[in-house]
Amino acid sequence: MKTLKLLAVLAIAIPLSSVQAQQDDALDPATFDTSIRPQDDLYLAVNGTWLKVTDIPSDKSNYGSFSGLQDDAERQIRAIIEEAAAGDHPQGSDEQKVGDFYQSFMDEDRIESLGYQPLIPEINKIQDLQTHEDVIRHMGYLQKLGVSSPIGFGVTIDAKDSTRYLSAVIQSGTTLPDRDYYLEDDEKYAAARDELVKYVNQLFELAEFQDAERGNDILDLESRLAEVQWTRTKLRDANARYNLFNTGDLKNLGANINWQEFFTAADVGEITEVNVMTPSFFEGLDAIVADIPVETWKSYLLYRLMDTYAPVLSKDFVDVHFHLHDKVLAGIPEQKPRWKNAVASVAGAGAGDFGSLGEMVGRMYVERHFPKENKEKMDRLVQNLLRAFGESIDELAWMTDETKQRAREKLGKITTKIGYPEKWRDYSGLTVVPDDLFANIQNSNHVEYHRMIDKLGKPIDRTEWGMTPQTINAYYNPTMNEIVFPAAILQPPFFNVEADDAINYGGIGAVIGHEISHAFDDQGSKYDGDGNLNNWWTDDDRAAFGALTKQLIDQYAEYEPLPGKKVNGELTLGENIADLSGLAIAFKAYKLSLDGAEAPEIAGWSGDQRFFLGWSQIWRRKYRDAEMVRRLLIDPHSPSWYRANGPVTNIDEFYVAFDVKPGDKLFKPAENRIKIW
Repeated sequence: MKTLKLLAVLAIAIPLSSVQAQQDDALDPATFDTSIRPQDDLYLAVNGTWLKVTDIPSDKSNYGSFSGLQDDAERQIRAIIEEAAAGDHPQGSDEQKVGDFYQSFMDEDRIESLGYQPLIPEINKIQDLQTHEDVIRHMGYLQKLGVSSPIGFGVTIDAKDSTRYLSAVIQSGTTLPDRDYYLEDDEKYAAARDELVKYVNQLFELAEFQDAERGNDILDLESRLAEVQWTRTKLRDANARYNLFNTGDLKNLGANINWQEFFTAADVGEITEVNVMTPSFFEGLDAIVADIPVETWKSYLLYRLMDTYAPVLSKDFVDVHFHLHDKVLAGIPEQKPRWKNAVASVAGAGAGDFGSLGEMVGRMYVERHFPKENKEKMDRLVQNLLRAFGESIDELAWMTDETKQRAREKLGKITTKIGYPEKWRDYSGLTVVPDDLFANIQNSNHVEYHRMIDKLGKPIDRTEWGMTPQTINAYYNPTMNEIVFPAAILQPPFFNVEADDAINYGGIGAVIGHEISHAFDDQGSKYDGDGNLNNWWTDDDRAAFGALTKQLIDQYAEYEPLPGKKVNGELTLGENIADLSGLAIAFKAYKLSLDGAEAPEIAGWSGDQRFFLGWSQIWRRKYRDAEMVRRLLIDPHSPSWYRANGPVTNIDEFYVAFDVKPGDKLFKPAENRIKIW
């Protein structure tokens, strides 16, 4: 018995000594601003010094915890890719494809010698268009090249029948970040419009068109498209986005778009149903199609082609593309080194971007950089978060037992994916050569497009991922009712196997809670446990939920990150619900993990305090002003300052942890604190 007691003491003491030794890795006091109290500004208290001494890298629009990890992953991936490029590998092998694709991107001399010549066959096809019907047909064809047009086409899971795939069309076709850039009389938006005109003219000049002054025509056309586009707030409405049409009935949207020609050219001419996600836009587009001359449409399609492929053409095209898209619209002063763009082209550049060989590189990345114990510990964290969310549902005062039972049923059906997919993408159909970047890009676009449309008529692939393992992000997919955590985010400051539980639950635990909460945010909650749009709420419960979310809209709408530029509380509602509820659930799960034990005090902070400090540090980020302007219009997430501070004002445990009192800047009376889940 004495021996067992001694072993038990050692089992407790060893982890604590390990935590103490690693405390600077978990919370770095050098980033803190000790002149600011957490009770007044948790974000600045934890990140204030970091914000003062950190410069945004010259090739970025913003910089923070996420982008720092992305830089690390990028360097690791570069090493993997360059190792493949340096070797002599069998034709068709993973290493050959990865290495040769990268080499083709880095072959600047050949790319420079070609100029815009790779585009000439596609330019000629557009020049040959004669009628409006030809224009619509070519819009369908351009889907296969990855070139956008006003008709955005895709294949998704049917939101009302999650057992099948369904074709969908949605508004598209504008260059600037949001319709407001075209329609609002704002100085920054007007300057962006002027730059768009200049950019279009430059592209036509570089491609040696004699009549290069086409920018005003393109701006006018895109402005008309913007007038009939839905706002981003309206686009969030899952029910409004579901409008099932028989393809034969699409003529009811107008007589000037020959949808069958579009679908046939897009290689989906046999489809009989389509979800028209923005029907009023297509009614407006129908009138625009007829009103705009064919020659102007040809200029527009030529511009869309050149804009899409400019980053992989000669340096003069790359430079003008960078100037508009990065310098003007995001405030980035300098271009990235070419190797970074090459890595992104091969391996993907972030959420939803798979590059040309993203999962192939992802498999190599996981083999080298994803320890097995990270996945095992994440499994335990997720289970604790799910348990805590279930207990929280039971405790809700505003929800009836009937709806609680249905919420529990949905929670029980959530699937978790951690680290990497169990089945990797097949790239056997992609041919890659070391000396033709344009051909490699076109081949990749063709393969990925047909990967998408080949889903039609087949069973749902529940092993598929929407991000690569090397992506610093996570997501909830409502039609699959799944939460997904790529390998690359499972590292400090989000997840640290050497840190105390408080830090991990305040970091990755809150991220897990965030993604679970998306299943129950204002839009995710419209889907049932099987992934179908299906109202499982009583009317009274939905009304009570709406009243709570209205309070959250009002809270965030008061935040003003730039003079005269406020957060859109409606656009960011889903993410704000997920931040608030995810943090609250993560704290509950943290307490459950202690199993009644007292958390250790480390570096003068209690466990509860470290939980909230860990939460704040994951949101450190700096933005360039142009990027902030852009994000306030298009990003459903609030700026990082408010992601850290906004939720804690509503969480009682934060008040207890830091003894927050009336007069403290983050104080909110108890009766005004918002608890949703």
